[in-house]
Amino acid sequence: MNLENKTVVIMGIRNKWSIAWGAAMEAHKNGAKNIVFTYNPTDGGEKLLELISEIPGSKAFPCDASSDESIKEAMQSIKNEYGKVDCILHSIAHAFTNDLRDDFIFTSREGFAHANDISAYSFVAVARIADELELLNENASLVSLTYHGSTKVLPGYNVMGVAKAALETSVRYLAYNLGQKGIRVNAVSAGPIKTLSSKGIKDFGSILHVVEEKAPLKRNVSKEEVGDVVAFLFSDMSSSITGQIIYADCGYSIMGI
Repeated sequence: MNLENKTVVIMGIRNKWSIAWGAAMEAHKNGAKNIVFTYNPTDGGEKLLELISEIPGSKAFPCDASSDESIKEAMQSIKNEYGKVDCILHSIAHAFTNDLRDDFIFTSREGFAHANDISAYSFVAVARIADELELLNENASLVSLTYHGSTKVLPGYNVMGVAKAALETSVRYLAYNLGQKGIRVNAVSAGPIKTLSSKGIKDFGSILHVVEEKAPLKRNVSKEEVGDVVAFLFSDMSSSITGQIIYADCGYSIMGI
């Protein structure tokens, strides 16, 4: 793959264990010209700045995914610094802890709205605002991250499964809207990976064990492997692919038992 001369934006970076970091490193390995990050300002940026120093020339901008104004400010800052961009990875999701610990039927109205706003609508807002600001180059590629819990019941994933289902449908509608401009929109459905976010899922360790046992490849996927799939979707090698959910889960999703 070749990402030479491409400017890549990674939204939602948290730490070195995150899938977003795996994608950033693979984009760097594949020759991306610029790799730019956004982060939740409530997380603080000190540790992030230390982390991204591993990629020369990288910068990070605060971005509150729940605020259109914050998204717009981050996007405008990126445009002012780098000009137009070629690729955006949306790696943003959140749900209240109680809504992941309790049975789904007890999901609060506030929690339902929050999970869908941060995990799904924020991608719609990012795509719209980037388009309105003319931030995207022709033939740009937008990618989000999803999970198998959008289509199958995974106890403990709960309201996040609903939010990811909304995200996946949004991918298809965004692909339709932006396709006339040559902009592609896809999502990668990653297998379970030990991240800070996954710690909030009840019995997450058992999910890892089941995938190792049942997946055709008899193992779990790594963040670097997911990053490779993201880099492929960023590259011109995937120029005919849009509106798709690409599974990177060692084949677990094909199994019926």
